[in-house]
Amino acid sequence: MSRNSVTILFTVALVFVYTTAFGQNPDIDILKVVNLNRNTALDWPFKIISAAAFPVSYGIPLMILMAGYRVKKRILKQKGWYMAGSMLLSAIVVNILKYTFQRPRPFISYPFIEKLSAGGSPSFPSGHTSDAMAMAMALSLIFPRWYVIVPSFVWAGLVGYSRMDLGVHYPSDVLAGAIVGIGCSLVVYWAFKKCSAKAGQPVWA
Repeated sequence: MSRNSVTILFTVALVFVYTTAFGQNPDIDILKVVNLNRNTALDWPFKIISAAAFPVSYGIPLMILMAGYRVKKRILKQKGWYMAGSMLLSAIVVNILKYTFQRPRPFISYPFIEKLSAGGSPSFPSGHTSDAMAMAMALSLIFPRWYVIVPSFVWAGLVGYSRMDLGVHYPSDVLAGAIVGIGCSLVVYWAFKKCSAKAGQPVWA
């Protein structure tokens, strides 16, 4: 898939989610079902999953980079830098969107929503979900094995769901965060492929 195709799909998806998000009724209706009818026995596991999103998402690229430099393997270092670049771009895009749209958190707009986790910045999109999905997509591209891909995306999906279950994000925030995270990983992957092609080598070789 070319960079232009990724960019177009990324933009169209975000516009669709943004339009849906600020229509608001379906968003809050779904969130009410998830948050108010949740299994409270799962509150603590979801709190742990939500809190782990940042250290896991940024810790894995760091460990790969450190391992690459420790064993002096260029391929491993390249993979680590690719993951780090994906996470950095995702974080930049998320924060630009957050402070552009300035969407209040659901528990602020709807006091009946039960807030069970931290959530201070603007709501749209979900940074936790973006981090987790960027990491899952990047990890899947550098280690394309089912036993890497499936657990990575299951974990990222649980991070996104936890943000709704804990009352700090709308469904559209989570969906937009997923789009940003996956899209940024694909864009950085495309850039790495172009750089590798110019050097006369396939990516990761």
